[in-house]
Parts: sequence; C-alpha cells; structure tokens
Amino acid sequence: MTMDIIPFSGKILCDEPLMLGEGATYDPATDIAWWFNIKGEALHELHLASGRKTVHPLPFLGSVLAVIDPDRQLIASDKGLFIRETASGKLSLLTTLEDIPANRSNDGRVHPSGSLWVSTMARDEAKGAGAIYHVARGTVTRLYAEVSIPNSICFSPDGSTGYFTDTAINHLMRVALDPATGLPAGEPTAISDETTTSGGIDGSVCDADGLIWNARYGSGAVDVYRPDGTKIARYTVPATQTTCPAFIGAKADRLLVTSSFQGMSDPQRAADPHAGKTFELGVTVKGRFEPAYLL
Repeated sequence: MTMDIIPFSGKILCDEPLMLGEGATYDPATDIAWWFNIKGEALHELHLASGRKTVHPLPFLGSVLAVIDPDRQLIASDKGLFIRETASGKLSLLTTLEDIPANRSNDGRVHPSGSLWVSTMARDEAKGAGAIYHVARGTVTRLYAEVSIPNSICFSPDGSTGYFTDTAINHLMRVALDPATGLPAGEPTAISDETTTSGGIDGSVCDADGLIWNARYGSGAVDVYRPDGTKIARYTVPATQTTCPAFIGAKADRLLVTSSFQGMSDPQRAADPHAGKTFELGVTVKGRFEPAYLL
C-alpha cells in the first residue's frame, strides 16, 4: 500500500524552543494544552482561545500529566508520581515507581478505565534500564521490564487494546487489555517493524476511529497507522525531532505536536531553526479527550 505524504499546512503554536518538549495533553474543561520541557524541568501551559502562555518551573524532570479533577492533576517524574494542585502548583507525592536514581519517567497515557500506564528509562538511555508500569488508584504494577526507551503508549477507544514501543528496537507493539482495568490480557505482538526506516517511533495518540497518530523522532513527521500496523499517511512537521502529539480544541479535532533540540550541534540547530518548538498540524482529525486519572 502506498503511504500518502502530506506537506505541513499548520502553524507554530509556541515558538519557544525546548531541549525536550514532551508529554503533551489537553484539558477541554479549561481549554488548556499542557506539555513538558523534560530536561528544562518545566511544565508549559497554553490557553488556546486567548494564546496566554505560562511556564511553571518544576523541582524534578516531569514527563506525563493527567487530569484528576478540576482542581488537581497527576504528574509523573523522576521522583515519582505527584498530585499537583492546579491553581497553586503545590505538589504532594502519591507514590514512587522505582528506586533507581539513574532513571527518569518518560512516556505515559491514561487508559479509559482511569488507570495510568507510565514508563521509565535511564537518563543516559542505557540499554534495558527502563520499564512500563500500570498504576491504578496508587497501586503500581510493573508490566514490562528491560525497556530502553519506552514510548508510543496509547489505547483504543474501547480500552481493549494497548500500544507501545521501545524506540531502541523500533517495533510498534499491540497487546490485548482488560477494558475494565487496563491490565494486559495477553502477550504483546509487533504489528509494525520500523527498523529499516529512518527515525524512531516516539509518542502516540489513538483517535476515535482507532487510528494511531505517532510522532516520528528524527523524521520531522507524524505517521498514521491502522490498528493492524499498516501505515497509511505521513504528515510532515518543520522540526526534525518530533516527539509527542495531543488532540486539542473543543471538538478534539486539532493536533498539537511537540519537538526537541536535544543532542543537536550548533550547525544542526541552524539547519533546523524550528527544532524544539510546538506546532499545530493544521489538519482536521477525529480525536478524543484523555480520560481522567481515578484516585
């Protein structure tokens, strides 16, 4: 099957370049998009309608945000999972994930059941140092160990299927889940082998039709997959190191994409002037809102 390649027709949502923009999500109740600069220890907030931008310094390397209720959020970090009071920014520890100082949190999403899948990896990307965890009402269960760069965590609309990858291996994985809990109900299988193509599978979201929208790190693109792993489209993005998508807007019909300039030399950054900026893809999508995390 021929994959459609669609040139970028969107816009820059935020022109502040981030070393590692990641963990994008959106809260429809407040019309606010959230994302992290992981290595800059900061949480970025953008009110879509007004364009009001706020940057919240963090005392850790945050990478995943989930809404709990109108007053509270859950943040995953290298120090564990924290409850954040949205109005004040006050943080309180919910639980730790693992006692490995060399590791930090990475990718994660809330399952339709209200449980969280969240991952860890070595700060220096050491092989097999990370893991993927399931967190339900504060109870932590390790799902997959010896993962190097966990990414692409997302779920089918009905919660019966989960997707993830180890970017170091670059296979898109699919696993059957218990829709009521978000726990695996079978063994994962690879549905797309991306080892022979350029770039790495990074963050993903799954739309209302079950299509997987994946940020392709190193390729300046968002790729779209069917649930069977067939790649059907590539939307180009004017930053090589695209990292994480999120459905945004009142109808979840727009797509935000973060990016990164980590590891780039000065000449590489000069050749990639939008590296690290945050974009809107500029196409209409059939997105859906992230579920709330259930305490």
